[in-house]
Amino acid sequence: MAPQLSEFVKAYDVRGLVGSQLTPEVMEAIGAAAVAVTGERTWAVGHDMRDSGPDFAAAFARGATAAGADVIEAGLCSTDMLYYIAGARDVAGAMFTASHNPAEYNGLKMCLPAARPIGLDTGLADIRDKAQEILDGEPLPAAEKPGTVTTEDFLGGYAAYMRGLVDLSGIRPLKIVVDAGNGMGGHTVPAVLGDQLLDALPLEIDPLYFELDGTFPNHEANPLEPANLVDLQARVKSTDADLGLAFDGDADRCFVVDADGEPVTPSAITALIATRELEKHPGSVICYNLICSKAVPEIVAEHGGRPVRTRVGHSYIKAVMAEEQAVFGGEHSGHYYFRDFWFADTGMLAAMHVLAAVGASGRSLSELAGEFVRYVPSGEINSKVADAHAKIDEVAAHYASRAQTDRLDGLTVELDDGSWANLRPSNTEPLLRLNVEGPDQASMERLRDEILHIVRN
Repeated sequence: MAPQLSEFVKAYDVRGLVGSQLTPEVMEAIGAAAVAVTGERTWAVGHDMRDSGPDFAAAFARGATAAGADVIEAGLCSTDMLYYIAGARDVAGAMFTASHNPAEYNGLKMCLPAARPIGLDTGLADIRDKAQEILDGEPLPAAEKPGTVTTEDFLGGYAAYMRGLVDLSGIRPLKIVVDAGNGMGGHTVPAVLGDQLLDALPLEIDPLYFELDGTFPNHEANPLEPANLVDLQARVKSTDADLGLAFDGDADRCFVVDADGEPVTPSAITALIATRELEKHPGSVICYNLICSKAVPEIVAEHGGRPVRTRVGHSYIKAVMAEEQAVFGGEHSGHYYFRDFWFADTGMLAAMHVLAAVGASGRSLSELAGEFVRYVPSGEINSKVADAHAKIDEVAAHYASRAQTDRLDGLTVELDDGSWANLRPSNTEPLLRLNVEGPDQASMERLRDEILHIVRN
């Protein structure tokens, strides 16, 4: 029996277990379906350091070329490097990665030319359904003239492009620790921030886990989990570094710790980068997702920008950014999006903005970031529930007469005391995700505990 793609084709990518769900046959069918559905005739295909990546990329290329498309094999890539290729060459892209997921997983992110996202509502559902038909026995789409496969190295072009967006040459010398988590940051950081391909920057880089290894022998490449930052925090403190950077497995997200090893929230990084972009582009739109701190839209407005709130998820925020021509967008998960980068997300460019801000200011990162922290967050709290939507309705009814509410993504509740909460279902698990923020610890905890009491009883 053919695998059921609906089990592992998610809201904006494919993510599943290698062998039982993801196989070369599945990827060949998806490659052919992607060409048939989108009509795109040139695809750049890259993969991260997971062992299954090369075989999956080759299988996708077989399906795509059989359907008549030409394929550019880019080899080892970070996800943002694949977006660079799609943008600079104006071609469609397929990136094989499971990001921060454990070693037994792999996945696929696809985009149209100019790095425009492909999600369920922008073509992925049709690709899924067409690929399912192929796996169930429909012949593979066959073009009169099959496409070609060429191989190209894009690392140098990517590094030069990133250097051109943020000038780090004139900053004061900084000592930084970079934890690549055995992921693709180990491939891209030496090229962009080091002297592997370009002139040396005033950066002393202390590399942590730069060896590419899809088994993640040191820790999972998911900096959102505090346990995975422990080694970086210890190294920053023991070496008196100015700051630390942690990348996830495919290096499209970046997390930052200050000289004391304390994490800087992605909301603070969003606000910091937003102010820098508004200096260059006064009056521009800045997008932020609805679990970012309330400080983000406040600071954007104070600096003359127009804040625009979006749903959680890269395909949603990218679409709004393109519609609004936003100069920058940030998510509390550590994804950062730039108009100068085809509205796509890149952990590297966010890291470079942080380095530029610290290096040009003569101040510590903790001093700089402190200007962008105004409220007390709960952090994301997950609850396993049988019926997520019924629980959301129950919470909405509880607050109907007591608070302002909206349903942009799940349920957002805002009280008169300045505290707010968002409760939304996971895209992949039977979970409700709760984020709460308040003007002080007591107000945050009061709202948090009240909602959790409803959700968990």
